[in-house]
Amino acid sequence: MIKTANELIAEAQTRISCLDVPSAKTLYENSENAVIVDVREAESAANSKLESSVNIPRGLIEMKIQKLCPDPDTLILLHCAGGGRASLTALTLQKMGYTNVHAITAKFEDIKNTFG
Repeated sequence: MIKTANELIAEAQTRISCLDVPSAKTLYENSENAVIVDVREAESAANSKLESSVNIPRGLIEMKIQKLCPDPDTLILLHCAGGGRASLTALTLQKMGYTNVHAITAKFEDIKNTFG
């Protein structure tokens, strides 16, 4: 049986840490080495992004994350437009060995309003 994207996202969200926007903001503010990664496509990030985020599209995350985050314990907050790609990416990073990865499962507008 073929799984849909929504089924894969739902499955990933049972295996990762999902955060709402206020919880993500608190975690970010209380960390000294946090990184916010925008996993949307480059064009979307170019149109509007968080002041403190780095764009690595989901399709490139495995190739680029180690340069940005060589320490597997780095706090990594992932976001996208609605939480789906961030959730799938969080599961991938966990499989790679990252131990402090969280997906912000909210709409981009809500994240932007809080993080700037």
